[in-house]
Amino acid sequence: MKEVDFPTLEKVSGSYVSDDLRDREYDIVWRVRLRGSWLYVYLLLEFQSSIDPFMAVRIMAYVSLLYQDLIKSGWVKAGEKLSPVLPLVLYNGEPRWNALLSVEELIEEAPIGLEIYRPAMKYLVLDEGAYGEGALEPLRNLAAALFRMENSRAPEDIQRVVECLVIWLDAEEQGSLRRAFTVWIRRVLLPGRLPGVELPEVRNLQEVRSMLAERSRNWTEAWKREGMKEGRAQMLKRQMKKRFGALPDEVLQRVDTASVSELDAWGENLLDAGTLEDVFVTPR
Repeated sequence: MKEVDFPTLEKVSGSYVSDDLRDREYDIVWRVRLRGSWLYVYLLLEFQSSIDPFMAVRIMAYVSLLYQDLIKSGWVKAGEKLSPVLPLVLYNGEPRWNALLSVEELIEEAPIGLEIYRPAMKYLVLDEGAYGEGALEPLRNLAAALFRMENSRAPEDIQRVVECLVIWLDAEEQGSLRRAFTVWIRRVLLPGRLPGVELPEVRNLQEVRSMLAERSRNWTEAWKREGMKEGRAQMLKRQMKKRFGALPDEVLQRVDTASVSELDAWGENLLDAGTLEDVFVTPR
């Protein structure tokens, strides 16, 4: 880490398109100087409740697209070597990440003499839910603060982290980070924890802290109700998967966005359902 020149860290613009022509708009590419050369960090954000067992193949494809873009744009010329890339998956789903981390592990062993041609790219995964509060709280680290808020169980948990951020980000040059955390908490984190609750506008972290202190008691009850609904949804998905095998993405999304009454009805249907479709049948 001593060889990394962190002040040179910068975001790389560009659009990396997969073979099905869908833009990877949620992926972020950064670069930083390492021993006089560039090191690229490909940050892939996985906001989904299911785990892709072939993530290693996706990562290999995206890194290849990044290299192609660097060559096409002239950053790398004939005779020069490509820069190293750190493929990083940031995952915030409920099940703990258990997909294989290397393409090599996904490929059958090759006959003798061909094994040297088997791809061996690996990626690093940061599974937010795998880090407990005891491990994160002592860290004066913005990534740890983000994980603590993502894993929060009550408004008071977020309030404690915000109080730390107010102190850590007090310097004038950290204004953009203060604004980024303020916007993310107000527009992403709290709406996800408190659906349907009207949130006041806030301009800075101090106002976020005051808002949480004033309303935490009322919001805690709403938070608990949402947590109970999320727990029922996770339980239903586990039961359906055990009964019918891997679940399609549209089924996972339907369960995640269902109301409590729908989850209860589907749970009862599951007892007698012969097929996955029978779970969602509405009684006449």
